[in-house]
Amino acid sequence: SRKSKSENFISKFAKYYTPAVCYGALALAFIPPIVLLIMGKPAIWGDWIYRALTFLVISCPCALGLATPVAIMVGNGMGAKNGILFKNAVSLENAGRTQIVALDKTGTITAGEPKVTDILPASDVKEKDLLCLAVSLEQKSEHPLARAILQCGEEKQITPGEATDFQALAGNGLVANSKGKMLYGGNYAFISRKLTVPKQMQEAAENLAQAGKTPLFFAQGKQLLGIIAVADVIKEDSPQAIQELRNMGIQVVMLTGDNERTAQAIAKQAGVDHVVAGVLPDGKEAVIRKLKEHGKVAMVGDGINDAPALTRADLGIAIGAGTDVAIDAADVVLMKSR
Repeated sequence: SRKSKSENFISKFAKYYTPAVCYGALALAFIPPIVLLIMGKPAIWGDWIYRALTFLVISCPCALGLATPVAIMVGNGMGAKNGILFKNAVSLENAGRTQIVALDKTGTITAGEPKVTDILPASDVKEKDLLCLAVSLEQKSEHPLARAILQCGEEKQITPGEATDFQALAGNGLVANSKGKMLYGGNYAFISRKLTVPKQMQEAAENLAQAGKTPLFFAQGKQLLGIIAVADVIKEDSPQAIQELRNMGIQVVMLTGDNERTAQAIAKQAGVDHVVAGVLPDGKEAVIRKLKEHGKVAMVGDGINDAPALTRADLGIAIGAGTDVAIDAADVVLMKSR
């Protein structure tokens, strides 16, 4: 019974006494300017506000001490309910100050599951030979575009040949040795340094890029084998999410290694404000550094090559389905891929 009486007293104390003290302190803070006005003296409002706030903080320090922890707890709790994990209080605070959001394209705006849409062999090359050599080159690559070509090869029952001395040149392409001849695969800028690309193939690549597809060139030695176009589908909720960010007054920037035409086509579908195309993996961090000159920047990514940019940004946000490196580098993790 004593314990019950004690609990009742504490409950009543918290319910009635604490609010009474807070409201009393608030009322006392308003007394000085009212007294001055009654006495006919001008009230200096700036000075009064300063004195009133000082009075409130001194009289009710508990409110100030509890407000921040409670706000952090509620914010983290609401985030967790919505599948958003804030790693610390600073990341929660920085999220509210974001002015610019930089989005990686593949796996963030898009689903990250590209498909082969077009196979354009060179005039003296068979489609089967082009696909066979492309699969041979791409089988050791971990890039999403490589997985699309490998899947196409499986569907067409292509048996890949052996490729040795494989090298992945970040942001450019792939190199390997097949039966004593060098195999090359990558974007136009990379292939054009190895051989001369016919104008007809250049125009075909431009048309594919305008349609939002990524044209990949393949060559063996000094011979151009052809183009395989790959397209990645935009996530259903990406345009809505980007529009909501813009409605909040936040600028949205898309970062991608794709060429300008392909990037602009994807950006138009997604509703992005600005596009930075042709960015090498190590160049994303430099882009974030420049964006920070214009405001608080949040970077959203999912891949290993996004980690430096996630670390450089004021707020790094990783997609939950992304790589462990990206999740570890980020301040906030979206538990779902949405």
